[in-house]
Amino acid sequence: MKRLRVLMSRQEIVPGRLAGATAVVLDVFLATTTLLTILENGARRVFPVASLEEAEEVRERLDAPNVLRGGEQHAARIEGYDHGPFPEEYPPEVVAQRDVVFVTTNGTRAIVDAAPAERVFLGCLRNAPAVARHLEALGTDSIYLVCAGSAGRFTVEDFLGAATILSYMNTDDWRLNDGAWMALDFMQRYRGREIEALRRSRAGRWFFEHDLPDSFEFVGDIGASELVPEVVGGRLRRVDEPAGSPPLKVADAG
Repeated sequence: MKRLRVLMSRQEIVPGRLAGATAVVLDVFLATTTLLTILENGARRVFPVASLEEAEEVRERLDAPNVLRGGEQHAARIEGYDHGPFPEEYPPEVVAQRDVVFVTTNGTRAIVDAAPAERVFLGCLRNAPAVARHLEALGTDSIYLVCAGSAGRFTVEDFLGAATILSYMNTDDWRLNDGAWMALDFMQRYRGREIEALRRSRAGRWFFEHDLPDSFEFVGDIGASELVPEVVGGRLRRVDEPAGSPPLKVADAG
């Protein structure tokens, strides 16, 4: 029986259980949305890392003048970094043909935590339908949708991302865990009203309290992107990247 599981936070990851499985990491506000945007806008290499220390280690191995550092720690911009966590900070004219090292409090840590899986992809609302199609085409029999959460807590936006992916899949032949079953039930209530659910979330309200409606609309644009990022050797690649152009591992970079 094929198994499909939704984990409510990165703290639910049990590394030993990921062996042979496919994982999709979701941090809708904002890590996976922003990383998708960075890759989509033409960055040469994108490295999601778990900590500031790892970010410095990766940066030292790269061509420093060509490296951008971005992200946040505990919802605050990082002193000395080029950019913060928002996708609009990474337009093509900023990231094209540049290397980007990106670190956040929850999202990039979840990506690193999911590394024991056979394959790791990034999902958000913007690419949810594309992720669903890719998962079905893979033919894998074990999938984890990993919600990054916030400080170990459940977040509506990541759960909505996982639920949206599931809503575009045929789940009849899958054995679902309780999280996946709840996600499908959630979508029965909010299909067609996803933006309403997103806006009512704690993080969604924050965007309007801080006068960032455009950022909110960008994050919530379901299906706006066909790109599915995969994490290979510590960096992102497009799943349609030619097999003859393997990504460089961090140790080989620069």
